[in-house]
Amino acid sequence: MQRPLHPQEYSLKETSPHLGGGGVGGDKLTTTYDLVEQMQYLYVRVVKARDLPTKDVTGSCDPYVEVKLGNYKGTTRYFEKTTNPEWNQVFAFSKERIQASSVEVIVKDKDFVKDDFIGRVSFDLNEIPKRVPPDSPLAPQWYRLEDRKGDKVKGELMLAVWMGTQADEAFPEAWHSDAATVPSDGLASIRSKVYLTPKLWYVRVNVIEAQDLQPSDKSRFEFYVKVMLGNQALRTRISQIRTINPMWNEDLMFVAAEPFEEHLVLSVEDRVAPNKDEVSGKTVISLQNVDRRLDHKPVNSRWYNLEKHVIVEGEQKKKEVKFSSRIHLRICLDGGYHVLDESTHYSSDLRPTAKQLWKPSIGVLELGILNAQGLLPMKTKDGRGTTDAYCVAKYGQKWVRTRTIIDSFTPKWNEQYTWEVYDPCTVITIGVFDNCHLQGGEKAAGTRDTRIGKVRIRLSTLETDRVYTHYYPLIVLLPSGVKKMGEVQLAVRFTCSSLINMLHMYSQPLLPKMHYLYPLSVVQLDNLRHQATQIVSMRLSRAEPPLRKEVVEYMLDVDSHMWSMRKSKANFFRIMGVFSPLISVGKWFDQVCSWRNPLTTILIHILFVILVLYPELILPTIFLYLFLIGVWYFRWRPRQPPHMDTRLSHAESAHPDELDEEFDTFPTSRPPDIVRMRYDRLRSVAGRVQTVVGDLATQGERLQSLLSWRDPRATALFVTFCLIAAIVLYVTPFRVVALLAGLYVLRHPRFRHRLPSVPLNFFRRLPARTDSML
Repeated sequence: MQRPLHPQEYSLKETSPHLGGGGVGGDKLTTTYDLVEQMQYLYVRVVKARDLPTKDVTGSCDPYVEVKLGNYKGTTRYFEKTTNPEWNQVFAFSKERIQASSVEVIVKDKDFVKDDFIGRVSFDLNEIPKRVPPDSPLAPQWYRLEDRKGDKVKGELMLAVWMGTQADEAFPEAWHSDAATVPSDGLASIRSKVYLTPKLWYVRVNVIEAQDLQPSDKSRFEFYVKVMLGNQALRTRISQIRTINPMWNEDLMFVAAEPFEEHLVLSVEDRVAPNKDEVSGKTVISLQNVDRRLDHKPVNSRWYNLEKHVIVEGEQKKKEVKFSSRIHLRICLDGGYHVLDESTHYSSDLRPTAKQLWKPSIGVLELGILNAQGLLPMKTKDGRGTTDAYCVAKYGQKWVRTRTIIDSFTPKWNEQYTWEVYDPCTVITIGVFDNCHLQGGEKAAGTRDTRIGKVRIRLSTLETDRVYTHYYPLIVLLPSGVKKMGEVQLAVRFTCSSLINMLHMYSQPLLPKMHYLYPLSVVQLDNLRHQATQIVSMRLSRAEPPLRKEVVEYMLDVDSHMWSMRKSKANFFRIMGVFSPLISVGKWFDQVCSWRNPLTTILIHILFVILVLYPELILPTIFLYLFLIGVWYFRWRPRQPPHMDTRLSHAESAHPDELDEEFDTFPTSRPPDIVRMRYDRLRSVAGRVQTVVGDLATQGERLQSLLSWRDPRATALFVTFCLIAAIVLYVTPFRVVALLAGLYVLRHPRFRHRLPSVPLNFFRRLPARTDSML
């Protein structure tokens, strides 16, 4: 176990960096990058060359360009046998690391032994123009090549050279001087990139009936329908109508992503024997031709012809016979739901799939990913620890990835991103990872990017138009215990475009209407969420550079539903934390009733008498009291966004075996004796939970049995009491009854007995259904 850190180590640290060239809250500059520190770069865009001379014996030229600035050197790819190559590559050199006074752009000829020098163009750094967006990009120009002495030689090079910042459009695609050690096949994996996740739809397949099926065994008809979409497969129950015209009328739900690459494959199968099924017919349906619906109105159903498939010489072919079987289906793409692909507690988007149902946006979220400090070495290279860190931020359909900073425990990204916000009760997630794919190609195959930590920020906890700049602790839970991996500095601003629209959102349901009108079952939602995360993960891993599966799954909290002793304890103490104020109020009232502090009890008596005599004051008093409490607590309102809390998660006090259980695979990979011990422990915890749930159920059943005549005498007593109470309450003014009841509850201890009260005794004697349980 790691040594316990001081609580301050895990908390937020407020900072005041110079954003956009000025302090926090300064005038907004013309640059769009006002939430990050400005970083100066020298940019060199190498476009193309013409009329290059041939150098080697063969009379051909294999040109490439080398951009040299002091110790830093970047090279373009080379072209074989051409004198008019076109590269169009950008090189960026960080100004704070520049030590030279001029930049050289050298054209060389690739050779087996030694590359030949063709010509060069050099620029004095003091004469290079500056460019600040939104200025238009600098137009490239033709420059005559010179030899080493400065004389003009044959050939020209088209270049653009300028000084700019990371707000420049060329920045994401540029080769960076700090990546000089990365081989060319690994360069793609270090670039920054904005990704858009595919648009996800729920596909509803309503299997109604089939006609004229041809069973292989005429004596038994056990038909069911199997539906496949990509790697998702579902099946109906076996039809209760045992004929060649079976009926099912079952809904099967799938997840599909635009563009629709996979087809729906339906097969009617006949169970001819246990564990032996035969395909009676098959049909393939393209999702392009399926109706899209926005509400619950049913779409038109259609009959589809089934094709008979038989095995001929080991191959599947259509049988050339008359075959009239068909199936009746109602298929639609349900656009009224929001396809859940992330944990509901940390949702970043709650809009329905269909764009027509979207409400207008309520504001803009801006995120500046500044830097990190104190990162731990994540891997060993050349005998020393190193970290190549990058950040991923996810909100809605837009994911962003910063560039990878090579070999640094204090990386500076200073990249800024913007999202439209449609609901304030959403969460943005920022993760920090170590890039293990710098080698590229085969060398990086099988490696996984390591997680360094994660930050979640709920937008509704942010004040509008305020810039939050904090160091957030990066905390991960390892089998050895909780560990702080470093800190990441973020600048966050939530700008609201319409306060009325935002306040109106608080009165709206969290999810689209279809989730409430036609809800999906918990099991369905879990399966659909799993399929949605798989689709998002697969699509993002096919991008360039890819967002890998392990990154996407960590950002989407894929394993959040797994059993954990630590989480169970944490949730128990959260419940206790919620109920503790009620328990405190109960204890306080008990002290009032037992006259511990006579002055307080007398004041409560006076307040009680006033409220009984003037019952119209009861509700105003309650609301006024709540208002005063709210105003009183305003002094202690949270001033920082929430962050990962190790104490709340019970991560610091978790037992090593509990952590080992949490990190175990599913199904388990541990030896039987450990599994037996954990199973016994789980049974003891579940036994306690079962007892609590059983006690709650018992109290509810006792309430029901008051009037159910389960205990005839108890019900007769209660019914008689109700009749007498009705008559007494009818003839006695309500104020008198309330006054007497209140004074009885608040009576002095000398008029009290230590034994439980008569109503409580009566209630505890009522029967519950526990007697009937085995």
